[in-house]
Amino acid sequence: MLLKYFYDESLAHASYMVGCQRAKLAVVVDPGRDIDQYLQMADREGLKLIAVAETHIHADYVSGARELADRIGAKLYVSDEGPVEWKYQFANQYDHQLLKDGDSFMIGNIKLDVLHTPGHTPESISFLLTDQGGSADKPMGIFTGDFVFVGSIGRPDLLEEAAGLENTAEPGARDLFRSVAKFKQLPDFLQVWPAHGAGSACGKGLGAIPSSTVGYEKLFNPALQFTEEDKFVVYILSDQPEAPKYFAVMKRVNKEGPAIIGDKGLPESRPISELNSALDSATVIDLSPSSQFADGHVPGSINIPTSMLAGWAGWVVDYSKPVYLIANPEQLAEATRVLRKIGLDDIRGNFNASQVREAGLASESFQRSTPNELAQRIRTGDVTLIDVRSDTEWSAGHIPCAEHHFLGRLPDEVDSLRDGKTFVTQCQSSARSAIAASLLQAAGVAVIDMSGGIAEWKEAGLPVSTAAEFIPCEA
Repeated sequence: MLLKYFYDESLAHASYMVGCQRAKLAVVVDPGRDIDQYLQMADREGLKLIAVAETHIHADYVSGARELADRIGAKLYVSDEGPVEWKYQFANQYDHQLLKDGDSFMIGNIKLDVLHTPGHTPESISFLLTDQGGSADKPMGIFTGDFVFVGSIGRPDLLEEAAGLENTAEPGARDLFRSVAKFKQLPDFLQVWPAHGAGSACGKGLGAIPSSTVGYEKLFNPALQFTEEDKFVVYILSDQPEAPKYFAVMKRVNKEGPAIIGDKGLPESRPISELNSALDSATVIDLSPSSQFADGHVPGSINIPTSMLAGWAGWVVDYSKPVYLIANPEQLAEATRVLRKIGLDDIRGNFNASQVREAGLASESFQRSTPNELAQRIRTGDVTLIDVRSDTEWSAGHIPCAEHHFLGRLPDEVDSLRDGKTFVTQCQSSARSAIAASLLQAAGVAVIDMSGGIAEWKEAGLPVSTAAEFIPCEA
């Protein structure tokens, strides 16, 4: 048997290829949209990739299941559990098998048994893997998807928080409690292979270790220590990270079936003469480093550096609008790949960043100032400070008299900030606040970005508050 691990750092997403070397056949579990990596690995190992198995309808990235079915005829093994509204609507277009608790399927001499493990989502299933080619009569490990992570478990509130399905969080938490009880009955020696690692918004406190065992998780996973259902429900619904609003889009896309990328190439290069039209009708994302963008950029464009696209484009970009990029040619392939991974497919073109800078177009900039330069102005109310960090970060300590506007919610709150004031954006170090500054300036709001963020503020010995309520500054 062959087991290969694939990890996408930008999405904290893990997927797996399991191969039967005797039969030279393979299956991919929870594939991402970048399917070439699986095809290349199968070819390298002399395997024929014949199947895709999914643990649930994913919310944080576009699944590669349909792409593999369409391109190579891979058979789909997907859940038939849960209510009718959470069934795979595209599966019947391809060779497929709908799976329920207790079902199993074979890939050569490898057996995969299905466990229904609802809670994170109603349709969630896990796969117990047994290598019968090695004469094993007991499973080796379990693919848990977003059910059990290393050091955590999947959150049950996403359908309510991200997809807008009211009154689903608590029932999901109670389902999850029962699924955890089922998991704890499994043999301690089973390896645990989850679909996410540290940094994923699909749970809280995920570990950075790629795998674990059932026995280890039973001993040390905080979510597995509860014996009382009500206490578990309170725990699992508390202190979860913000649910990205694009998760609702991903759930719909992965349920209905993602568009096929096929041999679709990179966005075409567009002439500078079309830039104004693009700004009027679309979202124009400048991939420049934040300091370069602050020094000068095309009015109306927003700034998301390439390294932050996966984490923030889904939060701040309107999925109903087309997208144009301002990027250098060497950035284009990676940026396009990242945006497609989170379903931003409608990329109409790219404006060469060097040509844009050299074209002599109208430009605007915003100031970046240190905490020491801004402290007095903030204290007197000359400028209004907005902290764009997460709720958890805010609660742990923030600058006195700051307003809290989490970056992911800022596009929906910007209208309330159009009041003629000058705003200072601040985060932990200034990476997120620079994105926020670009969003505000594109909306016509006067803005300054605090360089170094609250980390530099603290280093300067300036005060920090943990007050839960907003306390205005005294002029």
